[in-house]
This record gives sequence, C-alpha cells and structure tokens, in this order.
Amino acid sequence: MKDTKVIFMGTPEFSLPTLQALHRAFTVILVVTQPDRPSGRGLQLTPPPVKIKAEELGLPVLQPKTMRDSAIIEKLREAAPDYIITAAYGCLLPPAVLSIPKKKPLNIHASLLPKYRGAAPIQHAVMNGEKKTGVTVIEMDEGMDTGDIILQEAITVGEDETAGSVHDRLSVLGAGLIVRAVELINSDKCKKIKQQEFMATYAPPISKAETKIDWSAPAKKIHDQVRGLIPYPGAYTILNGKRVKILGGRPHTGGGSPFGTVLKADNAGIVVAAGDGTYRIETLQAAGKRIMTVREYLCGNPIQPGTICS
Repeated sequence: MKDTKVIFMGTPEFSLPTLQALHRAFTVILVVTQPDRPSGRGLQLTPPPVKIKAEELGLPVLQPKTMRDSAIIEKLREAAPDYIITAAYGCLLPPAVLSIPKKKPLNIHASLLPKYRGAAPIQHAVMNGEKKTGVTVIEMDEGMDTGDIILQEAITVGEDETAGSVHDRLSVLGAGLIVRAVELINSDKCKKIKQQEFMATYAPPISKAETKIDWSAPAKKIHDQVRGLIPYPGAYTILNGKRVKILGGRPHTGGGSPFGTVLKADNAGIVVAAGDGTYRIETLQAAGKRIMTVREYLCGNPIQPGTICS
C-alpha cells in the first residue's frame, strides 16, 4: 500500500503510534504539527513530540501558526495526498483543507463517538466512571468530531485505571484502527455510519474548577476524579494550608465524620471522610516538590486526625 500518499497531522504523545503505523503501511509525504512552544521552568522553545519523531523518521515537517494561511493551504494542495489523517492535531481544519485529499480526510478520536466530542475525551470518560471507552475513526467535516464513523473499537476501563494508562492503550488502538480504515476505503469496502446527534456528549478542556476535590462527593466520585486527572493536571486539595495534588488513592472503609475530615494518617495513607464513605490518599505532591508516597510526605509534614481538607 506504499502507493497511498498521506499527510499526517498530530502533535502530542498520543499521535506517535499513528505516525509510526502510517509510515510503515503507506507513504507519509508530509507531517504537520503545532509550532514549538515554551516549556519547563526556563520556558525554552520545545518541539512537539510529533516533530521529534517525524525528524527521526526522515519525514518533512510543517508547523503552521494557522491552517487558514493561503500559502500553507497551497503547499498541502501541491502535495496531492490521497488522505489527510489527523490524531490530536490541536485545531479544526477549514473547508479549504478538508477538500484537498483525493480520497478522504480522516480523524482518530479517543472516544466512542458521538460520546465525548472535544479536546479531553479520555479524562472526562474516566472522571465520569465510564466502564467502557474506545477509539473512533471518522471522515472529517467542518464540525467538532461530528463526521461519519468509518470504524470504532471499544476497550474496558478498569476501576482503578488512570487517564494516563487509558491514553496509552487508546493511542496504540487508534494506530491500528486507522490503517484498517484506509485499507477498507482503498478496497471500496467502507460502510460509513452517521452519528446520532441525540446521543452526543462533550468533553471540553479540563477547567481549574474541575481539578479541586469536593469532599462532600461520594468516595467513588472522588476516586474517579483523581484517576481521571492522572498524570495531568492532577486533582488537588488544601491540606494544612498547603495545596497538594492527589496522584493516587482509593475508596476506603468507614465514614461518619464531617466530610473533609482526616480520620487517620499513617504510612498506609491519609484517610479522609467523604460525603459517602472515605477516601485514602496514597500518593501526593506538594507544590514545587516531587511526587511522594504518604509515608515520605508525613516524614516532613505530620498530619493529625481531625485536620480538615478543603
């Protein structure tokens, strides 16, 4: 299938398995990714993961500031791709770009569309306690994740699984799915399915308010929030006047005290009363510090029962 020419558009780690799978199966004639951004404490310009991988593979890279630049659109048109394929590129493509490929513009989205359209489908799915999620390949249109479904595949989400582990599994699943989708289209065996609009839900970028733990919520809801925000940006609480990210824990037995009250703090964890049951904090990170187990944290930050988390 090396005679199939592809322009690939992607930016973060999630995109890497797809780029590599397309490079093995087809001819990637151009990689488009977001511009280098300031990163780290020194705010040094840092290339996105897709740029680094594309250069390792010897593929040409384009980093437009906008996809509405007429000069960029002309470069894409001159490349004459059979497909434009996106995976977490970072912006919607205008009609002038969508019309370029000879066959189809395709997108890999990390949810079972039409559920969780938008920028943060994995985090929202885990935070909502979904037992199932997956990957969908769609034919792109002008809407946000609204195009016809080409292929879709589901996975089961474990009760203690984090958004990070789901992300890693779905990135690999999506890479295999897009290759199958292109092969189906090339062989005229593709059967598109329209999305059911009444079933659509949305997954916008995670807001700051969504990262603060509400201890009046049930312990299961807190658990889903914490694991849905691992590894980034992390759920947090205020403990002894300090902002602390919670990066690991689980619902615990007991309850009965006002929510937010520390019931016990020892090497096994910090047990906090929730609106329904209790939650045991096991891994955490204070501002400007490294990630620690509770045992490590308590060595320098003793916590007494009766302390209130807010």
